[in-house]
Amino acid sequence: MAQDTTFSASLDAGLSGATRVYFIVGDPIAQVRSPSGVTAALRAAGRDAIVIPAHVAPADLDAFFAGVTRMQNVDGLIITVPHKFDATRYCRTLSGESAFLGATNMLRRNADGTWHGGMSDGVAMVAALRDAGCEPAGKRALLIGAGGAGSAIGHALVEAGVASLAIRDFDAARTDALASRLASLGRGAVSVADDAGAETYDIVVNASPAGMRPGDPLPIDVSRLARTTFVGDVVTKPPLTPFIEAARARGCPTVTGTQMFGRVCDAIVDYLLKD
Repeated sequence: MAQDTTFSASLDAGLSGATRVYFIVGDPIAQVRSPSGVTAALRAAGRDAIVIPAHVAPADLDAFFAGVTRMQNVDGLIITVPHKFDATRYCRTLSGESAFLGATNMLRRNADGTWHGGMSDGVAMVAALRDAGCEPAGKRALLIGAGGAGSAIGHALVEAGVASLAIRDFDAARTDALASRLASLGRGAVSVADDAGAETYDIVVNASPAGMRPGDPLPIDVSRLARTTFVGDVVTKPPLTPFIEAARARGCPTVTGTQMFGRVCDAIVDYLLKD
């Protein structure tokens, strides 16, 4: 609480007409943690800036981009659910990963004022796994969720050298498409998850919204996990999801959404401040 008070006071004292603006855009938006964290990191890097949450429904995304692109004091955007795929169409240029996945979670200005899109979710999860002592190379991984974050995490796991990656999502067409794209890289066995038991995996990552709402079912049957299985979750609210709590009760090492968020924040700030 003291840190929040100190941060709020310094933020209020520093705001002016010269403050550069960044928006974080999603639907819903109340659950995101990026506004304070990224604002603090930008200010620590010497940037007079603030990150503002924007609750924008999919039907209103065109109108939002039409307005924000013309706002000359807006230097960047952070994109969250459900806009990570749709946001790419507003980008004049894309990083290699974003172009491959067709998704972006961060946009910065090109010299001509247009948007350049990038993606940090995948590299952030892999970095958080390594922070926790898990080296993905050679491991058998299960990814639950093939949306924007899931696609990026799947790509990063393949690039990190997993021996195999199985993908599970309620949207069969999206799952098939992601598995096909990642398999085309020729970096390891990629498949749609079959009925193989959870005990066959070394890494399990939940990249779905499961756990955000009270009463959500667990993504998989945790009781079947080996105690050496690394379990990751992208959900940040609640900080300890039922999935993470169940995995810890089982004795599994874990990576929480909060731990991943710390790495996402680092990557976003580096990206937004890059010339």
